[in-house]
Amino acid sequence: MTEYGRGRGPEPWHPEDPLYGDQGWTGHQTQQGQVPYAGAPQQEYQQDPQYQQQQYPQQPQYQEYQQYPEYQQQQYAQQQYAQPQQGYAPQHPQQAQHPQQPQQYAQPQGQPQQPVYDSQGWDTGQGQYTAAVQTDPYAGADYAQHPSAGYPGETPDLYGTAEAYPPPQPPGRRHLEPEPVEQEEEPESDLPVGGAGGRDGEDDGDGDEPSGRRGGRTPKGGKKKRSGTACLLAAAVILGVVGGGGYYGYSYIKARFAPAEDFAGEGAGEVVDVEIPKGAGLGQMGRILKEAGVVASAQAFVDAANANPKGKSIQPGVYPMNKKMSGAAAVALMIDPTKLNVITVTEGMRNSKVYEAIDKKLSKPEGTTREIALRDAKNLGLPAWAGNNPKLMDPLEGFLFPTRYDLSKDSTPESLLKQMVKNATDKYTELGIEAKAKELGLENPLQVVTVASLVNAEGKNHDDFRKMSEVVYNRMKKTNDVTNQKIEFDSTYNYAKNQSEINFNLKEAQAFNNPYNTHFIKGLPVGPIGNPGMDALTATLNPDHGGWMFFVSVDGNTTTFTKTYDEHLKLVAEFQERQKQKNGG
Repeated sequence: MTEYGRGRGPEPWHPEDPLYGDQGWTGHQTQQGQVPYAGAPQQEYQQDPQYQQQQYPQQPQYQEYQQYPEYQQQQYAQQQYAQPQQGYAPQHPQQAQHPQQPQQYAQPQGQPQQPVYDSQGWDTGQGQYTAAVQTDPYAGADYAQHPSAGYPGETPDLYGTAEAYPPPQPPGRRHLEPEPVEQEEEPESDLPVGGAGGRDGEDDGDGDEPSGRRGGRTPKGGKKKRSGTACLLAAAVILGVVGGGGYYGYSYIKARFAPAEDFAGEGAGEVVDVEIPKGAGLGQMGRILKEAGVVASAQAFVDAANANPKGKSIQPGVYPMNKKMSGAAAVALMIDPTKLNVITVTEGMRNSKVYEAIDKKLSKPEGTTREIALRDAKNLGLPAWAGNNPKLMDPLEGFLFPTRYDLSKDSTPESLLKQMVKNATDKYTELGIEAKAKELGLENPLQVVTVASLVNAEGKNHDDFRKMSEVVYNRMKKTNDVTNQKIEFDSTYNYAKNQSEINFNLKEAQAFNNPYNTHFIKGLPVGPIGNPGMDALTATLNPDHGGWMFFVSVDGNTTTFTKTYDEHLKLVAEFQERQKQKNGG
């Protein structure tokens, strides 16, 4: 095969042959007799017995066609292209016009082939076969090599789909018209329609094309606009990626290797309250300080805390701190518990000391909190069994529970007192002191708190508390003929005098008539003499039961307990001798 036509094959050898010459490429049948259509229905062949009888008689002709398979394939393709696809019923008008013409057109063996040329000098290839619409009558017989033609509609249209090659052109028309070359379109921008300067749904051209058109050619002006916008967008994206990557890379290197940003000095100017919650680590503390403007960076605080031996002992609470402090200065302030903006009620602490601390922390005039406590005692949350005795020096004594209380800008004396009373009431309820009072032979729950306050005041350490509570219970017994049911604790005399003295005149103490002075009265004082802690409370509810009656702290640190009065007198003499030597006389 060549690009100009089919290769040479058997062709008619005489001009009188009906197949001689070019039969045309228009798809019309010539006036000469034609070979039946290869795809014609079977019933038409049955209606033409003469055609049927003359169709397959000569084997040489069939063999000759077998020698040219390319001819058969191209003949088949030409037949498919030339056949009209709509409303076509293959018929044989040439049979009616020339029924007498013979149907055998095979060229005798050995005859030379005669090429036929068209008016332009091209080899038409028509000397080899009939018109384009004609088909080799034996093409359907080669069932092993080519599919046989079926009924109309079964043969597929090889040129009916977009994927098929275009049909062949006649020799005279080949390459006469240049194929249109589609112009490459510029890639469209990712902007939505109308984003490059046009309105929504309109092209950037001159308006000749319909709105919303996406394909086809684009006017040059539109190309330039879209191309420029796309370039600008691409450049912006690249600059953003490069710039962002560089920024984050610089930030990472700076955070990883550069020293943390830090202020210098103790800070100055505004003072802020910084609250450190319970369970906060150094990192969280640093972030809280950074947000409050105290330190320049959380890392500066963490580094300073790790460098300080006490840096990990910072307690939660509220710290009044200057702004713009160095990390080291912030750590130094926070490791000092006295710098906390808190009030800590210690175990055994008297109410008078608590009131003074509240006034000082809240910058109130001296005596402000005490006045509020005595005036509004019934409105601060005391339980029903407390504060009813008119002889009480302070109804709130024993109800300001020992713990730490964080202050804020909203803190007031009333709010702090209510919080303290609530904590004490909750603990007493949790311990069940109302039921325990009867088991211990006490008159009411307030006496349980009173015993605990005595234990906390006289005991030197937690190991003394259970023995100390046993001393109190044994001295209250009616069988006590040594002290005549007097408890005789110096702490009660000092409470009545609002003092804390070790060396005082015993005779004066025994003569001082006060419901709190156990050197003068029998049994328990009228109320608590301080705020007992949990250890003293639990020891009061579970005494030692060792029969202890007396105790003396000879050296001021260790308490010695005895069961008899004689042992007690020896210890008292030793204690007095130590006090003389201490005072220089």
